[in-house]
Amino acid sequence: MSDSNFVDYVKIMCRSGAGGPGSMHFHRDKSTPKGGPDGGDGARGGHIIVRGNKQLWTLLHLKYRKHVIAEEGGKGLGARKTGADGKDEILEVPIGTIAKEFDPETNVGGKVLFEISEDGQEFILARGGRGGKGNHFFKSATMQTPRFAQPGEPGTEEWKILELKILADVGLVGFPNAGKSTLLSVISAAKPEIADYPFTTIVPNLGVVGYRGDKSFVMADIPGIIEGAHLGKGLGHRFLRHIERNSILLFMIPCDTKDVGIEYKILLNELKQYNEELLNKGRVIAITKCDMLGEELMKEMKKEAKKKLPKSIPLVFISSVATTGLDELKDILWEEMNKKG
Repeated sequence: MSDSNFVDYVKIMCRSGAGGPGSMHFHRDKSTPKGGPDGGDGARGGHIIVRGNKQLWTLLHLKYRKHVIAEEGGKGLGARKTGADGKDEILEVPIGTIAKEFDPETNVGGKVLFEISEDGQEFILARGGRGGKGNHFFKSATMQTPRFAQPGEPGTEEWKILELKILADVGLVGFPNAGKSTLLSVISAAKPEIADYPFTTIVPNLGVVGYRGDKSFVMADIPGIIEGAHLGKGLGHRFLRHIERNSILLFMIPCDTKDVGIEYKILLNELKQYNEELLNKGRVIAITKCDMLGEELMKEMKKEAKKKLPKSIPLVFISSVATTGLDELKDILWEEMNKKG
């Protein structure tokens, strides 16, 4: 999935349809030259609707659609006929898309309106205006010939934000160059870009990991976190947004880091500052790139990691290059996912 093909954020001006005006009409025919009011109601304007589509993985198709305009409702007609409803505009989006109000002060998404969590699920993003009542509606014992009808309600016109959070069983958490992309390329069929410089991964990559027989789970390699990411530094919120929909978080810390305990705490703090609920997810810690260590250094690393990292969280030592520890890692991840239901 290349950067040019993956879009997880769009800002769209939505204009729903105005309601049609009611009709001010009186029945007339050869036998009834002066009939009563029979003006029908105007129809509602078209809604702008967001619909989940499991075949979509990106918001790319909406990137250049800056304005979405729904049709106006039809006018009321004589003989008490209601006008035709304005045609709805349907925006199909991937599962995991969130709609937000646009905050002009911060120029980002504000209040969350809804989240698309199922295929075919629909929500109204911008509601069409109601149609006006025709003069027949206003007829009463004291008003036999109302010579007025209601105009239709105007539609709404405002900016909306659509954001995508990818869904995976396991989300990889770590600083740039922690070995996330390499791991995904080795244990799944995914082919993420891999290079020895920060932010090689600038879009999420998904891989299906085969596990013992016909079992499998989905792993997401997402952009590397940096200290201050919760404030928008680096790839900031663009990264952290995707973490929210992962079941298990796999913290990846390279064996050559200065202090594994401090690095883990920094990563944990970034998640906490962004959304404290992320700390409720299952966690596993992997010390990566262990092929770089000889036997004695490996013993020291294991001793240090077990001392500085929480004993309650599963810990595994791996090398994606040498493919060591990967079966143990998959066993642990599978066990943790089943704990989470």
